[in-house]
Amino acid sequence: MLTLYPEIEPYARHRLAVEPPHELYIEESGNPDGLPVLVVHGGPGGGCEDYQRRFFDAERFRIILMDQRGAGRSTPLAELAGNQTDKLVQDMETVRQFLGIDRWLLFGGSWGSTLSLVYAQAHPERVLGLVLRGIFLCRPRDIHWFYQEGASRVFPDYWEDFLAPIPESEREHLVQAYYRRLTSSNELEQIQAAKAWSVWEGRCATLHPNPRVVEHFAHPHVAIALARIECHYFINQAFLEPDQIVRNAGRLAGIPGMIVHGRYDMVCPLDNALALSRAWPEAELRIIRDAGHSATEPAIVDALIRGVEEVVAKTDRNVG
Repeated sequence: MLTLYPEIEPYARHRLAVEPPHELYIEESGNPDGLPVLVVHGGPGGGCEDYQRRFFDAERFRIILMDQRGAGRSTPLAELAGNQTDKLVQDMETVRQFLGIDRWLLFGGSWGSTLSLVYAQAHPERVLGLVLRGIFLCRPRDIHWFYQEGASRVFPDYWEDFLAPIPESEREHLVQAYYRRLTSSNELEQIQAAKAWSVWEGRCATLHPNPRVVEHFAHPHVAIALARIECHYFINQAFLEPDQIVRNAGRLAGIPGMIVHGRYDMVCPLDNALALSRAWPEAELRIIRDAGHSATEPAIVDALIRGVEEVVAKTDRNVG
């Protein structure tokens, strides 16, 4: 089974001002002359993590990590103004041009798969290939599954903690109830709600309990950005038209892809990946039998590293 490549440090870091008040954090690792690959992080609001550099051979790839608006090391942290899907697509194009890249590989999981697909449908001529994990189509039923009813029946003990900040009178519309608290002027109320929201996701993300994943999601810096930005997107149907991604899948024609999805993914159930794969015949679907949602699960890591190599082999810009 393949494991992550050795740890590496960036050779360049950038801060790029986009639409005020947003400033993006961008870093480059690996080979400056290698095949460009953009890591598109999840959430929305999750931010990039250092280990994400390690899915790629540093001698052959120019590895680009970018924190989306309000996430990670981008500023202002957890900012909702001007934070919507079309703006993030614009930012990706701005970054591509800033870095002098003609075409790049996109590597994204969960919300990162969503944003990668929306970008590729808007700018197919800029995409060499897509390696995607834990497909999230952001349909109303996908949001309802995780934040109203569905996953709640698989993890009823964790669900009790997710419900705790919300009075019973508001529990019929939990995303709305959380949005009120996450946008409250009461900072204590905000952080309490953010931690409950974020820890719920961290607990459900892996097939086997993983305290390190939960600890990451519980960190106040991560939790406030993830919860506020996710809730902002989900109360607005991710700023997408109904079934937009599957309906526009024809725009991906000719783009090679790999879809990696854990069979026991409780955050983004497998039907998301099946719907996408039926609409996008160029992509190969790999269902990982012993995995959930997280990119850190061993069988997911193995499939993603293999997927990168297989997709690159199908592009017209192979790397030796």
